[in-house]
Order: sequence, then structure tokens, then C-alpha cells
Amino acid sequence: MNDRLLDRIPDHLQGAVSAALSAAFGAVPVETHQPMTGGASGALALRVTVKDRPYVLRVEARRSPLRNPHQYTCMRIAAEAGVAPPLHYADAEAGVAIIDYIVAQPMKPHCSRELAALVAKLHGTSLFPAVGDYRNLIRRLLGHVQSGFVSGLLDPHREGFERVVTAYPWNPAAHVSSHNDPNARNVLFDGSRMWLIDWETAFRNDPLTDVAILTENHAPAPEQATLLLQGYLGRSPRPAEIARLRLMRQMVRLYYAGLLLSPAVNPAAPMDSLAAPSQEQFRASIARGDTSPVSRETMAVIGKMCLAGFMAECAAPGYEESMARASEDA
Repeated sequence: MNDRLLDRIPDHLQGAVSAALSAAFGAVPVETHQPMTGGASGALALRVTVKDRPYVLRVEARRSPLRNPHQYTCMRIAAEAGVAPPLHYADAEAGVAIIDYIVAQPMKPHCSRELAALVAKLHGTSLFPAVGDYRNLIRRLLGHVQSGFVSGLLDPHREGFERVVTAYPWNPAAHVSSHNDPNARNVLFDGSRMWLIDWETAFRNDPLTDVAILTENHAPAPEQATLLLQGYLGRSPRPAEIARLRLMRQMVRLYYAGLLLSPAVNPAAPMDSLAAPSQEQFRASIARGDTSPVSRETMAVIGKMCLAGFMAECAAPGYEESMARASEDA
């Protein structure tokens, strides 16, 4: 069975995968193997069973120039802390890992308290390596995306972003081990507890980055976001902390807009419209089957929705007050 599994692996990585299987399982053969779909990283993932127990064999079949070189260090720290699934093997040089397979169950309603506790646990671990300044990453993404739009169309977004950067108190000394992408696809519930998976974007970052992404996915309304922040902090948040979360949500909207729109960038045929459906219209389109949930076109639509959400928030009641208040008590 191991030989047939290796047929799924690119030739130049078969030796590394064979070594991984031997290190993790010894001479015990793999009983079944099947490809897994749904990841956005481009890595090859296989569900394998050994002694009737399922695992994930993850192989970096191709590597982006933007690859995070510390992802395996972060994955190991998170696994040792019980935040990521148990890790049985990791070779950062070859890009091969073997991890427990989590049989995902439907997420419980009103799960924000558990999610906040999971992220708080991650943020209390040994520090992840520092990779770079998250704000500069957003700037680079926006710069790239701007090249795919008619000149000037994204100027208000860039200007709004720089205002957020000026208002937000950035303190690298207070940064924590951050997943940086705890979207709904990267949080698994096994029936009793939650896990974070996919550590390609993990590095040391502002603690509210993860909290902001959780609110965008699980607690979008302001009062829901405040409750999630309270669960994360373990106390009632101060007004300045609520303001900072509001501004960090603006940053992550632009971060995801950059990620999702980047594949659609074609300077030779720049896009001339930022029109995007509402959340309700988008969900209805998916439900009707009019929109594929995973196509490149859909990713671009979601990216435009993130841009629209950013501008709508800039004009929302209380936003200027949040901008002024964010630096209090920092």
C-alpha cells in the first residue's frame, strides 16, 4: 500500500515521504489513502489510515516565493500546546508533515466563547518567530491589487488604511503567537473541543489580529464582537480595546481583499468596477447553485465584498470616535 501511496507523490518528494512514514509508523503499512480537498495553500494533503487510525499526510508539492519558512515551528508549538492537532512528524526542509486527522462535526451555535478561549490559549504559548510587519504585508497586497484595477479606484482604500495605521497603537513588544488566518475553514470541532489547523500564515503578530478574524467569521455584529473580545480577555473590554478591535477588523478586511483578489490581477486588462453583492445576496446565490463556492471568480467577488465592507465601515456611525479612542491606555 505504501508503494501505491507514493505514486501520488511528486518524484522529488517520494524519498522524504517514505522517510516520514517510517519515522512515524515504523514498518506498519498504510492501509488506505485518499486525497483531501479544500485547502487554499496548494499543498498536497492525503488522509491515510494506519492501524485503523486516520492521519493527514501533508506535502508541499510546490512552494511560493512568499512561503513562511517558520510554519513548522509554529505548528509544533501549537500542537504541543494542544491548540493544533497532534503532530507525529515534521520536516521543514522537505515540507512534509503527519498530523492527526480530525473528524469534523458541525460547529455548535454560539461558539464564540470557545473560539476566544482557543485563541487565548494559542497567544499564551511560546513565542512564534517574527516574520515581518503585518501592516507592510497589507500594503504590499494592496499595491499588487491596485495594479489590477483602473487607476485611482482603490485610492480611498489605501488612504483609509493609512489612517487606520496612524490611529492604531502598534507595539511589537506585546505581540503574540498568532495564527493569522483562523477563518471558518481552519477551525475544526471534533464533537467535544475545537482545533486550529493550517499554519502557513502563522507568525508573531498583534494579538487582536486573530480576534478580529474570528469576529468577521463568527461574531460580525458589534455587540457579538464585544462579547467575543470579552471572552478572549477574560474580563469586560475597555472602550479603547473595543475601538482597537474595530480598527483591526478594518485591517483584516483589506488583508483578505488582497489575498482573494491577487489571482485576478491582470494589469493588461484592469478591472473597472468594485460592485459587490451584499452578504445576504451572496449566500443566496451560493444556496441556489448560481455561484461556485471555490472558483477563482468567487474568490474575486468575496475580495470585492471585503473592499466594500471596509469602505462601509469608514462611513459607519462612531467610526471617527473609534479612530480617536484607539490609542487610549496603550
